[in-house]
Amino acid sequence: MPASADAVILPVFKAPGTRQAMISIQRFEERDWPATWKILEPVFRAGETYPCSTAISEEEAYYYWIEQPSATYIATDNDIHVEGSYYIKPNQPGLGGHVCNCGYVVGENARGRGIASEMCIHSQHEAVAQGFRAMQYNLVVSTNESAVHLWNKQGFDIIGTLPGAFQHRRLGFVDAHVMYKQLVTP
Repeated sequence: MPASADAVILPVFKAPGTRQAMISIQRFEERDWPATWKILEPVFRAGETYPCSTAISEEEAYYYWIEQPSATYIATDNDIHVEGSYYIKPNQPGLGGHVCNCGYVVGENARGRGIASEMCIHSQHEAVAQGFRAMQYNLVVSTNESAVHLWNKQGFDIIGTLPGAFQHRRLGFVDAHVMYKQLVTP
């Protein structure tokens, strides 16, 4: 699948001795679902970072990741493989609809290459373009230290910690953070 005309192409981490990796971030299209599900399924089944059931069906995952959000994006590599995906949606309806929420997943073999960071940057630009004024992550699992670190690095603050709010598949009940970033000054 070639990058669409509105795709954003970004260089990401280059390992020594390899060609420069490029990531293209573009809107999800129906043909992207099998590859997107391939990266979502193991993350959902692991029960370590997302609150959905570890027994989530493909149809339920499609609704959760594609139909429910206002937009979904994919990140593809040089060879047009889906390496990551994120969604964006209002965090609350109506009078709270100016704050968005996003979810991000990077495929296991693509982690550590800066893809989540690039998707986060892209999502902030998209959020502003879609009229959102702030971004909030409602359930950042405290044991997902790489995500907490990355979101802090991207300018998100932990505005609250919910004790035992996430039932981690291996560790039991663990804390979860609410993280927030103002995108447009009031």
